[in-house]
Amino acid sequence: MLCQICNKRPASVHVTRIINGEKNEIHICEQCAKKNQYLGINSGIEEFQNPFSFSNLLAGLMDFAGVGSAPSAPEEHIKCSKCGLDYNDFKKTGRFGCSKCYNAFGERLEPMFKRIHGNIQHTGKVPKRTGGIIRVKRDIEKLKYELKKSIEAENYEKAAELRDKIKQLENNDNGE
Repeated sequence: MLCQICNKRPASVHVTRIINGEKNEIHICEQCAKKNQYLGINSGIEEFQNPFSFSNLLAGLMDFAGVGSAPSAPEEHIKCSKCGLDYNDFKKTGRFGCSKCYNAFGERLEPMFKRIHGNIQHTGKVPKRTGGIIRVKRDIEKLKYELKKSIEAENYEKAAELRDKIKQLENNDNGE
């Protein structure tokens, strides 16, 4: 699709505006977007640098109430021991400085990950060929959780069934 303004370059920016209930779409090239034509952006392309990038999304989520700091505690200045990135700088940019930053800021990131994904542990798909062991371990963990809940609820018959299933899976996993 060609740019609807210059009709020369491929459209790489797609803008949808809804004004007074009327939907208006335009597809333009990056150069026309930089010129602020049609977009109504007054401060230049610096402001337009992919507002939907992951780092901008993450930075926005970090500013969301309740993420990154305890409401009653004063703000701590946590820094990465390897690159020296300050947690406040990370909140502004949404970008880590190095591979150790995740460990340095991990505790503060968990509430955000839980809100986004519903969990802090990966529960997505597992490859069929190589995922057998992972799938079995995940099933065992799930059964152990259910076993704990059954014992807490004093449902000992279900707990015994779950215990037996766990033993069976563990024996199969060990090659017995």
